[in-house]
Amino acid sequence: MLITFRSQASGDVMMFGEVAKQMLAIIGKEPADKGIVTVAQLPAAIAALKAAIAADKAVSTDHAAPGQAKAATAADDGQELFVSSSQRAQPLLEQFEWSLKAEKPVLWDT
Repeated sequence: MLITFRSQASGDVMMFGEVAKQMLAIIGKEPADKGIVTVAQLPAAIAALKAAIAADKAVSTDHAAPGQAKAATAADDGQELFVSSSQRAQPLLEQFEWSLKAEKPVLWDT
């Protein structure tokens, strides 16, 4: 399942369901098929995402260069990509910041 975050202030941000639910939990929203982050709620949501990004970066001692996914060796010696929570949160943070600046809410749906 994909969840799409939409705002009149920026392009859409699409995330897989589990990742989107994680982001919604970070900003204090109940994971649901649809919802809204009002303009009044955006400053707190932005602060929560920034705190989560900072915490993720502080915990990760073996992270890739900024903006890059790191490769982990799978059990079968294949390569699988690992994308950190901070990397996943960045597009949503940018959308929230643009939406706050334009005073537009962010809606999400499946």
